[in-house]
Amino acid sequence: MVFLFLYTEISEYFLACCNQLAAHGKVHIIRWPVNKEAPFQFSENTKLNLYSKHDYSFDELQTLVKKINPTSIVCSGWIDKDYLKITKQYYKKVPTIMTCDTHWRGDLKQQIARVLSRFTLLNIFSQAWVPGQIQKTYVQKLGFKNECIQTGFYCCDLTLFETIYQSQKQIKQNNFPKRFLFVGRYYDFKGVTELWDAFIELQNESPSDWELWCLGKGDIAPLVHPKIKHFGFVQPTDLSKYTEQTGVFVLPSRKEPWGVVVQEFAASGFPLLLSNRIGAKEQFLLEGVNGFEFEAENKESLKSALKNIIALSDESLIKMGLESNKISKTITLESWVDSLLKMAKGN
Repeated sequence: MVFLFLYTEISEYFLACCNQLAAHGKVHIIRWPVNKEAPFQFSENTKLNLYSKHDYSFDELQTLVKKINPTSIVCSGWIDKDYLKITKQYYKKVPTIMTCDTHWRGDLKQQIARVLSRFTLLNIFSQAWVPGQIQKTYVQKLGFKNECIQTGFYCCDLTLFETIYQSQKQIKQNNFPKRFLFVGRYYDFKGVTELWDAFIELQNESPSDWELWCLGKGDIAPLVHPKIKHFGFVQPTDLSKYTEQTGVFVLPSRKEPWGVVVQEFAASGFPLLLSNRIGAKEQFLLEGVNGFEFEAENKESLKSALKNIIALSDESLIKMGLESNKISKTITLESWVDSLLKMAKGN
């Protein structure tokens, strides 16, 4: 089999999935340039064939795809018009698979897309691949039949994060680190300023030993506070030095279609604090079992969630981390491959 991905920004977790897929055929990935705000570095990989889209004109891109001669095509949504033109040329010749991580909101824009999709998307793509049920609802609204939809589109590199969990489990059992950890870009939609404000207010109202560590960068300047530390962007392979010293993962996003980082930190054995607008919450958070949900853009709700964690004993937090690790395995590299193979074989 020959798998072709027409992709936007790639990441280490996506390459981990593709490495697993390479056991079943040749894998070719045409991709966008690396995002400057998240400059992931990728190790040398002989299993995969990677191409930068910006190195090719459209005609050259068509020639490249013809040379690859794919037996299935996976396309990142419908944002790249060149990708759509190429995929349409292979419609009904090979399985053409659209990925989608957008939630169904039912607003005017989506209602229009619902009407237009029968003349556009359904004449380009034979199948749809989504992360979870809330995205499945959207592609059903777009007209994809249930038998043409697969879930489980996103999966983290479980091998990497399971290793982190196993290597640090005993350290945290001996002395659980009283530190919250945020990992993400410093943008408004990530809710990072609400997190800083809520944490500082909580410290002023009820001082504690807890700190907040933040990994990432963006257009928001880091807030200076003695109990908030900033470390900039960190490569996934360098995370272990920070995960060893932190205890609870918090993600206050105002908008997060999925959030693979949630599975990464669940696999690492972290209790989770997640806003109600994070798609991955439905898969990896059980309220009160491995963490707590709070309302996005609601500082008091976030403070309440932080308080819930601070009030717990080390033993309870360790137990929550164990539950997170278990739940993280509900989507695996193997299940990711199986989902794609079903579509690629037309099953």
